[in-house]
Amino acid sequence: MLLSVIILAYKVPYHVLLCVQSVERSIASIDAEIIVVDNNSQDETEELITTNFERVIFQQNNENLGFAKAYNQAVHTAKGKYVCILNPDTVLSENCFKTLIPFAEKQPDFGALGPRLIDGTGHYLPESKRNVPDFKVAFKKMTGDTSRYYANQLAQDEIGEVPVLVGAFMLVKKQAYLKIKGFDERFFMYGEDIDLSYRLTQNGFKNYYFGQVSVIHFKGESTVKDRKYNLRFYGAMQLFQQKHFSQGFFIDKALDLSLKCLAFSKSKVASKEEDQKEKTAIFWVYKGNLEQEELKNIPFQINQVINFEKEKELQKFNSKLIFDLNFLKFSEVIDAFQLLKNNKNRFRIRPSNCNFILGSDTSTSRGELLKW
Repeated sequence: MLLSVIILAYKVPYHVLLCVQSVERSIASIDAEIIVVDNNSQDETEELITTNFERVIFQQNNENLGFAKAYNQAVHTAKGKYVCILNPDTVLSENCFKTLIPFAEKQPDFGALGPRLIDGTGHYLPESKRNVPDFKVAFKKMTGDTSRYYANQLAQDEIGEVPVLVGAFMLVKKQAYLKIKGFDERFFMYGEDIDLSYRLTQNGFKNYYFGQVSVIHFKGESTVKDRKYNLRFYGAMQLFQQKHFSQGFFIDKALDLSLKCLAFSKSKVASKEEDQKEKTAIFWVYKGNLEQEELKNIPFQINQVINFEKEKELQKFNSKLIFDLNFLKFSEVIDAFQLLKNNKNRFRIRPSNCNFILGSDTSTSRGELLKW
């Protein structure tokens, strides 16, 4: 088998469903499997996945094992030559793996690869490619200087080697993953992707950023960016520093104290989204033939149904655009996110054969889910 796509779910059942739909279309012509691991969400995740996707391998954990341990568990059961570590709040295009895997196959000493990630507003996420956060880089990031933290030596749409990829989407050669013994399970959540990327390069493998393929990463769905998040995030940074770049007992302790103070100083980031329900026009985006009967049970007023093929109709401002995947390709939706990102629009997606929409207007808090 060529590919195993592993999705780790935790309390985001409807995002997982959308993610799996996109993965199924992306592996349509590839010898591949999909594994969904649920970290004891205790919600509708298992029912939604096992009911709607017969071919998906579902693994249920009885406790929240964290990111690293749950993925290690799944990789050992995976059959693919490559494994794709994938977050549940991601959306892939139909040509994603058809483009990335042939590139990976041509690279000597291939370790891992990551695509260009965009958020729910269509904007580029700079963490798609990063440098190794050694002591100096980490210290600068703590003070708000990210000039050396992100791998700005490559442009957003370029392809090339980078030191560090993000765990939201990592295509990894399974042989390389197993050689370095996978994720370090001391990282419960955050930092394990940096550590894995660094250890791959330390063992002679190469990591690549592929800026010609875009993937939506909503962010903030499994974890609200509150004080608990900050403690885990900065604690992971501390663990990485001590593991690979220890400066001695006293400097390590000083860094530890600084990181804890920084974590406690960060309060919960509130969404700044304004309540524009009365002002925002809502447009339903389709392609082909749409029967008005299909929209009769939707619990909000649609101002206009617009055709995706008529680009001028899509050029809206300060509007909410709902993309219906009963009619559209994932690649079309991803392209539209990027095309319309600067028009102050808000985007929502309706998965195929589903009566809900979802989307996110900020990367720091949970987005909107509306069912009917």
